Amino acid sequence: MAQEPGAEPLVRQGEETSRGSTELSDLATLKALAQPRRQRMLQHLTVHGPATSATLARALGLNTGATSYHLRELARYGFVEEVDRPMEAGGHGRERWWRAVPGDRRFPPRSRQSPEMRLVMDELNHHAYAADLELFEQMQMQVQRQLRTRGVDGEVGEADPWVDAFPYSRGSIRLTLPELRAFFEEYIALLNRYKRPEADTPPGARTVLTRFLAFPAPDIDAVPDAAPANHPAPHDRPGSEPS
Repeated sequence: MAQEPGAEPLVRQGEETSRGSTELSDLATLKALAQPRRQRMLQHLTVHGPATSATLARALGLNTGATSYHLRELARYGFVEEVDRPMEAGGHGRERWWRAVPGDRRFPPRSRQSPEMRLVMDELNHHAYAADLELFEQMQMQVQRQLRTRGVDGEVGEADPWVDAFPYSRGSIRLTLPELRAFFEEYIALLNRYKRPEADTPPGARTVLTRFLAFPAPDIDAVPDAAPANHPAPHDRPGSEPS
């Protein structure tokens, strides 16, 4: 499963990120990635696996000319690559199949971004967050439909066990900046522990999308008309659901 670009490492100039990571600091590369259609195509390839330009066009409501162009641009910057026709696809033909290239890709910390790069990053993040929320809501609606239709004549049928696969947690912790850097790298290491090649993936496994977002709480003195509030408990997690 591809590890999508999106991490902004908490490092200062001269410090190293985790071993094997790649920093996307070229402005042209970031602009290529920030294109909304390319982000949608990358997400589709990450979630559903290899596809042709025609497959992507049908899935995303685009024309094949547009998807072919965007695939070539994504390949130019190393985000996708051509692969052999999957055996399960069957048939014949000369379709070009593409997959998302896996990797631990990072963005420069905001303090090292130029003003132009920050504008590009803001646009990239805006579209990425909106797409994530849309996909999450789509999956919740799909589950609701499954739960509504699983019963027959008032009897509850056997439910898909994946309807409960929505672990969710909100929390707050008090950290120094070095501790936050370590926390982030431990999170990436945890993801990498569960990465494995397709041949080693057990039956019944599905692609699971993970998103990590952390930010310092605003300074109470900097927030106009802010009411005093108690600090939440270190492990306060309202709404947590076990998978």
